[in-house]
Amino acid sequence: MRCLARFLTNIAALIKPSVKCNRVDSHTKICVYYINNRLKLITNGNTVLLSASIEESEMDFNKINIVAIIPARSGSKSVIDKNIRTINNKPLLAYSIEQARQSRYINRVIISTDSEKYRSIAMSYGAEAPFLRPAELSQDSSLDIDLFKHAYLWLKENEGYTTDIFVHLRPTHPIRDVKDIDKMICLLVNDKDADSIRSVSRTNETPYKMWFSKNSILSPVLSDIHEAYNMPRQSLPIAYSQNACIDVIKAKTIMKKNSMTGDKILGYEMSYNFDIDTEDDFLKAELFLTLTQNSSDKPFVVVCDIDGIIANKVIDNDYSKSTPNTKNINLINDLFDKGHQIDLFTARGYTTGINWEALTKNQLQNWGVKYSSLKFGKPNADFYIDDKFISLADLHKILTTLRRKE
Repeated sequence: MRCLARFLTNIAALIKPSVKCNRVDSHTKICVYYINNRLKLITNGNTVLLSASIEESEMDFNKINIVAIIPARSGSKSVIDKNIRTINNKPLLAYSIEQARQSRYINRVIISTDSEKYRSIAMSYGAEAPFLRPAELSQDSSLDIDLFKHAYLWLKENEGYTTDIFVHLRPTHPIRDVKDIDKMICLLVNDKDADSIRSVSRTNETPYKMWFSKNSILSPVLSDIHEAYNMPRQSLPIAYSQNACIDVIKAKTIMKKNSMTGDKILGYEMSYNFDIDTEDDFLKAELFLTLTQNSSDKPFVVVCDIDGIIANKVIDNDYSKSTPNTKNINLINDLFDKGHQIDLFTARGYTTGINWEALTKNQLQNWGVKYSSLKFGKPNADFYIDDKFISLADLHKILTTLRRKE
């Protein structure tokens, strides 16, 4: 244990791109730590950020009580009953329950809810529901720490069960890798000084270019770098935001420090973020979940435009000059190869009456586009509004994440 404590303390001083720390003490319970050259360590006060490339350490968890808490109150305002809303044939909270049950280290999976209906659904997927959360802890303004204190005290007072580690899995983040849960548990247990570990993702915006406004006077959110708001974004430190996927907290941090994070917070970097708060978020998550299952079981239909998607835009709608968008074609072909139906729908000729069918079919063949059907007659509009619209940027992110998992 002392060896690994020193090892973690001294990582920042290492210059080698790849480090391997083997067992050196026959008495230690922590056997092996592997770190490859994708490791990133960033120190910022008491916060340490380690990348998801760290492999699990093999540990003896027999004496550690690790409880996953899945909070699922029934009073969601943004999306009604979102915690039990069906997504890809399962209620949303079922995904977190199944992931927690697959963990190597979690001893108990408990749903914290104020609803008998939610309780019954959670139990049908294997969660424990030994109590109902009191109404006063299930309001819009209720804090996470209060429901965790309630769970800790209920288990101790009613079962004599003392929790050592809490794993906070929000049902609104249905997509997570079980290996990430276990790695985060290992990292926290290995660090005797750490109070918690929280999953984070890189932000697209930097807080160094953000402002507070009071009486129309601006003041920078961060001021540790002189006039950082006037500097190029690329020269500023990388920033991370918590992504609501996984939090692992020592119980004593909650009960003794009265905090969900404590003083020393470890950060675990993730490349994906599927936190659900809007209808658009549901659509993205459902698409990802559909893509990760066997396509032959549930193929879906994608209707795709040609110009601006498969072909680059041309001047004056002279489609004989069209050129392929290779990146998007590869994306469409990827979906097709997974067994999904690709219907191309184009407005070519809708306004002018020119027949572009032969040319279009020839272009699609030459560009290697895979599709199920080609349809003409799409109205030529300035904007299209649809409840199942998904942007190409989001689709690229989803498929990139999927490829990493594969």
